[in-house]
Amino acid sequence: MLLTLNPVTISGRAAWPQLAEVAHQAGYSGVEIPILQVMKESPEQVMATLAANGLKPGAISLPTEIRKDDTSFEKDLAGLAHAAAFAAAIGCPRMGTWIPSSAEVPKPEQHKLMLGRLRKVCGILERSQVRLGIEFLGPLHIRKRYPHEFIWKMNEMVAFARECGANCGLMLDSWHWHHAGATAEDIVKAGREAIVHVHLADAADIAPEKVMDNERLLPGEGILNWKGFFGALKEIGYKDAVSPEVFGRGLKDLPMGEAAFLARDASSKLMKSLGVA
Repeated sequence: MLLTLNPVTISGRAAWPQLAEVAHQAGYSGVEIPILQVMKESPEQVMATLAANGLKPGAISLPTEIRKDDTSFEKDLAGLAHAAAFAAAIGCPRMGTWIPSSAEVPKPEQHKLMLGRLRKVCGILERSQVRLGIEFLGPLHIRKRYPHEFIWKMNEMVAFARECGANCGLMLDSWHWHHAGATAEDIVKAGREAIVHVHLADAADIAPEKVMDNERLLPGEGILNWKGFFGALKEIGYKDAVSPEVFGRGLKDLPMGEAAFLARDASSKLMKSLGVA
């Protein structure tokens, strides 16, 4: 598996190409690509920067806002074909986004809205052979933020992704996996083709009503079932990027190089102990 720097872990403080340099200095093998920044260069320049820092591209955040109004969505969608072609050109045919687990409108209406938008997105990405991973959000406070609960269970999101397109699967986040009550068996049932990208963070042993999305632990510091999580990924043959995505935990107060190193070191030690590094 490719251990990849996620800009979130350093609070988004490094723009491209500094982000690649920070990843290299902290010992990562990969880096998540800020597509709108790198598209100011040529694919050849981006690949040269990656090579100079000994990195491979991990994944790309979908540069299309799917959660706001129709006007914002259609405006962003207009540039997606170019971004998808660029992603393919730099050897990173994987994008990811997330869907809120509650909504202002009833579930059937939200389902229709999200499905319609994501089918458009997947259709555009498919022309460049780019896959999309969609993330389910498990904690209680997100599920209760708006009046109507939406998809938050892993198996339901897998089914929804299949409705969106053949090139759609999950962006599997260990923290949300834990808080959604998902299991290693759920990962095995989903299978290799359903997992597009993986985020890593650990969870504290606190009551569900006290869990907040912006407070996570480094992998190995909490109560998450890592043996089951990584064991299932190994069983299905997942070999792509895994990216520590740790909000909070004081990382924003550290020099970004130190924050990046701590996340890489914790993840690497955990993965080696489980035989998946």
